Amino acid sequence: MEARINYSEIAPGVHQAMFELGKYLYRCGLEQPLMDLVCLRASQINGCAYCVDMHWKDLRAGGEGDQRLYGLDAWQESPYYSDRERAALAWTEAVTNLHEGHVPDVVYDQVCRFFTKKELADLTLVIAAINGWNRLNIAARTVAGTYQPAKTRLEKRG
Repeated sequence: MEARINYSEIAPGVHQAMFELGKYLYRCGLEQPLMDLVCLRASQINGCAYCVDMHWKDLRAGGEGDQRLYGLDAWQESPYYSDRERAALAWTEAVTNLHEGHVPDVVYDQVCRFFTKKELADLTLVIAAINGWNRLNIAARTVAGTYQPAKTRLEKRG
């Protein structure tokens, strides 16, 4: 597969705008492993090979175990996730799969038990951002496999 578009060369403002979102999210207070888990799940749903590769590697570099990563596609039936993570994953799936209708009240009620309003706003922005990255990378056919995780989070986020 060959990439169609190199946003950094063609329209660097596209990447810059998305990186600015990332800078805010890095400092928003949500746990980085939770954000990476949400990003991996949304990327799996959307079929974004580049982002699946990236977030899998970031989670592994952050110390995440294989069992939780391999079980993510079946998180509802897997005992490896906390109630807070389950609420975030349910919210991720509902917000990512908007083509199936609106976000159900039952999912909203569940996520509100584990997240403050500020955290929920930030979590929703994480989901919106990764869905944006997924669409950019899928449209550009960004080639998966070359991503290397940063040595530190600050190196990654800038």
